[in-house]
Amino acid sequence: MLNALEVVTTVVVGVMVGVEFSVAFVLNPILDALPGDSGQLGRAHGGRMLGVVMPVWYITSLVLVAVWAVAGRHHDGTALVVTSGALLILSVVMSLLLLVPINNQGKTWTPDNRPADWKEQMNRWDRFHYVRIAVIIAAFALLVAALA
Repeated sequence: MLNALEVVTTVVVGVMVGVEFSVAFVLNPILDALPGDSGQLGRAHGGRMLGVVMPVWYITSLVLVAVWAVAGRHHDGTALVVTSGALLILSVVMSLLLLVPINNQGKTWTPDNRPADWKEQMNRWDRFHYVRIAVIIAAFALLVAALA
């Protein structure tokens, strides 16, 4: 049973990392290259859609890691799993304090109501997102290492 939990947790966290990586390095550059207001409208729609899905995914990942840490507390690699969990907690705190406030504004913007500095705000969100990606990649790598 522990093996199944380890695999499921690693896959769930790994796919989350892949989605966040794709947002930063594939989706947002595509949206930013679109003409006119299309990119801003795309980011607003993405903020609404992912703003619903990602919190559930982050919390589910954290819960799975916590269950793995408790269930496997007497096995090798538990310290790696606990450290991964701490990094996932950091990513949630970063999300709540840094990214969600910007996203909550950006998802309501249209070409008619967006602030003059909307591009700067999106660039700030991107920078915070890059740091969050580094944190969750490290968390994922620790889970993979715990499996070895």
